[in-house]
Amino acid sequence: MGKIIVKKVVDRKPGHLYYVDGKGNVCEAKMARGGKKKKKKKTAKKKKTTRRKPAKRKTTRKKTTRKRKKKR
Repeated sequence: MGKIIVKKVVDRKPGHLYYVDGKGNVCEAKMARGGKKKKKKKTAKKKKTTRRKPAKRKTTRKKTTRKRKKKR
């Protein structure tokens, strides 16, 4: 734990850390936090696509089987 030598010498800013370095100078550093949430990037608007109606299928006739007459 450090010692307080003199009070109210440095104008303090919120979110900054103040310390004395090896040469005896008072240094200011921005305090690290958990991180800010990033803003979402604006994406280009997508063009509206219209759905096509499915094409009608051609109906095929069912083959009917005829009963053949048996020849006698």
